Amino acid sequence: MNYKPIIVIAGEPHSIFLEIFFKAKKINNFKRPIIIIVSKKLLVQQMKRLGFNFKINLIDQNKINFDNLDNKKINLVNVDFKFKKIFDKISDKSNLYIAECFTLGLKLLKKNKCADLINGPISKKNFLKEDFLGITEYLANKTNKKNKVAMLIYNKELSVSPITTHLPVNKIHKHLTKAKIINQVRLITQFYKKEFSKNPKIAITGLNPHCESNYKSSEEDNIIIPAIKYLLNKKYRVNGPFAADTIFMKEQSKKYDVIIGMYHDQVLTPIKTLYGFNAINITLGLPFIRISPDHGPNASMLGKNLSNPKSLIESIKFLNK
Repeated sequence: MNYKPIIVIAGEPHSIFLEIFFKAKKINNFKRPIIIIVSKKLLVQQMKRLGFNFKINLIDQNKINFDNLDNKKINLVNVDFKFKKIFDKISDKSNLYIAECFTLGLKLLKKNKCADLINGPISKKNFLKEDFLGITEYLANKTNKKNKVAMLIYNKELSVSPITTHLPVNKIHKHLTKAKIINQVRLITQFYKKEFSKNPKIAITGLNPHCESNYKSSEEDNIIIPAIKYLLNKKYRVNGPFAADTIFMKEQSKKYDVIIGMYHDQVLTPIKTLYGFNAINITLGLPFIRISPDHGPNASMLGKNLSNPKSLIESIKFLNK
């Protein structure tokens, strides 16, 4: 039986991603063939340095025959990357290489609509600069889905989703809108119904401590509560707003499938505390399923062979279900 492939973009070359890719590859019990877009030279050197030994199936991006792919070898589409030292520091010298990898990956996804995407981490400071808040927004822009996507950090026990992503704290309140909350709930509900045949129960937090403010008006009164009322009227299974300091307590959180927060660390800090690397970052609203393992480049660990592959393994498992 043939299975649709998973496109993997390795991302930042000076990161731990190839290490955890090799560790995930060693398990080799995944049904769907995996195609990695990366510099062959970089991959081979890291493989040797870290003590792994996989055969490579070098494939032409224009002549990919999905029927003949399997995971006995590393199915690799090469993107040239000139580097002096394999374990160098992260800088903007990798930007053109990373951009070319994403361009090629998106081209393959568009040409072969049956494929899904996993991408390794990048440096927001160096690659995205001030153009995009994260890869979520970068991919939304590249696929004409700007302001129509949502970040979901998925775990089968409890998932979280921030309304705003990688924003400075002093700018969060300026980017909260009723429309964003409604769109987030709609995308999450559609995802759970399609993937799990389940109408999810969703808790929504407030922005301010204890969902209140000393000022005459608050984001809860002006944005969050009106959004919740609208969603309830449309029969979505939502409740809130909840204080963020108590909603993750066991007796509260176990009632819900997803907790939506108003900003990144409000929900990602507790989910990582609860589940560690046993969570994956899924972008909802794109023309394909996109998953990113929930870790950064972590260049300080590069070459040490100590990184945990759990999040990448969970990413591949999710796409193999």
